[in-house]
Amino acid sequence: MNSDNSEFVAVYGRRRVGKTYLIRETFNYKFTFQHTGMANTTSKKQLTGFRDSLIEQGATKVPKLSNWLEAFSELKRFLNNSADKKKLVFIDELPWLDTPKSDFLSALEYFWNGWATARKDIVLIVCGSATSWIVEKIINNHGGLHNRLTKRIKLSPFTLKECEEFANSKSLALNRAQIIEAYMVIGGIPYYWNYIKKGLSIAQNIDGLFFKEDGELHDEFDMLYASLFKNPEGYIKIVTALGEKKAGMTRNEIITAAKLTDNGALTRMLNELEWCGFIRRYNCIGKAVKEAVFQLIDNYTLFYFQFIAMNKQNDEHFWSISLNSPTYHTWSGLAYERICLQHIQSIKNALGISSVLTNVYSWRQKADEQKGLSGAQIDLLIDRNDQIVNLCEIKYSKAEYTITKEYESVLRQKVEAFRVGSGSKKAIHLTMITTYGLTDNPYAQTVQNCITMDDLFQS
Repeated sequence: MNSDNSEFVAVYGRRRVGKTYLIRETFNYKFTFQHTGMANTTSKKQLTGFRDSLIEQGATKVPKLSNWLEAFSELKRFLNNSADKKKLVFIDELPWLDTPKSDFLSALEYFWNGWATARKDIVLIVCGSATSWIVEKIINNHGGLHNRLTKRIKLSPFTLKECEEFANSKSLALNRAQIIEAYMVIGGIPYYWNYIKKGLSIAQNIDGLFFKEDGELHDEFDMLYASLFKNPEGYIKIVTALGEKKAGMTRNEIITAAKLTDNGALTRMLNELEWCGFIRRYNCIGKAVKEAVFQLIDNYTLFYFQFIAMNKQNDEHFWSISLNSPTYHTWSGLAYERICLQHIQSIKNALGISSVLTNVYSWRQKADEQKGLSGAQIDLLIDRNDQIVNLCEIKYSKAEYTITKEYESVLRQKVEAFRVGSGSKKAIHLTMITTYGLTDNPYAQTVQNCITMDDLFQS
């Protein structure tokens, strides 16, 4: 707003992360013009809605709009008549305006390139939940909007620390273990956290939100993917396949499991799921880029497949009765691993290597007797520029974790499997990431570093 030039800002991030709220709060809900696109409707209805917004905000003698060039021409006329020193324009859910054959993007390009950039008083802010559209059509545009953005903000989910601050602001009286328990299910999505009710346990909240027929988030899965992707079926097939395999899958494994075709459409879907934060792509040390592994990391999606989709009896207390089940224990370990992957910077800070250049990997190796390789899966590797690799083992438990004689042997074998299989010449530091630390016994001496739940709450 204080710039000497016109500004074009894109705010993007997944559904429910708080993009609209952030923008409205920043400007105290005061805009020269604002409009929100409508989901799954025609170009004619979008234009009618745009005209209605102009009239509601003071525009006069606005004719019926037949195309987007006319719509932006009316917007220019309206802004020219505004007395605001800076003309603040906010268009929410921008991707929904780009209906087939509407030429919306061309009109937007003409509005910005042909008019707004010749002035110094326009601030155009656009956002939308369809992150892939924002990235592809606005940020990475190769046409008239190429390099036209002056600012971009990727709004990420809350960290554990931010969730703790949010919970405290609402007087929820949650300790860190309870915040972790909730984060496993809903991640750092502010919209979900806003539904956590004071006076109820986390289990009661989860049952009420997701398993009651009238729960606020009962149908969230279908709404989430439909809002992000125009044809969500292929995306859902990919995340469904990845939800079955903890360690992740290569592209070829996804093609087989999801029964998809190896083509450009698959590349686009994988890229878009990664942009939206649902999956991550990682390369194993010593492996080719084309052998990259894709892994499901969205907390809610993982929870959906493990529990909501499995609630065949529509039991309103399904979560509470699942808390001591083998499925729960398997899921909680996996969910805690995802939380750690989402808080790499906090782990680096706890290790005292925040300023050291690092690469983060996971690593897996199939057993190969002919080559003398034993099978191993390592959840997190921090490959450091100071000639050290932190080989991280992640364990979720309700108390201090005890390394037994048998498990200590497993850890040694993992270290050796990585040393041989990766060919790395760096020093290997075995690092345990737990909730409450390690029981002090002789076998714990194998571990060079121990990170706890509290470390994950540090910025």
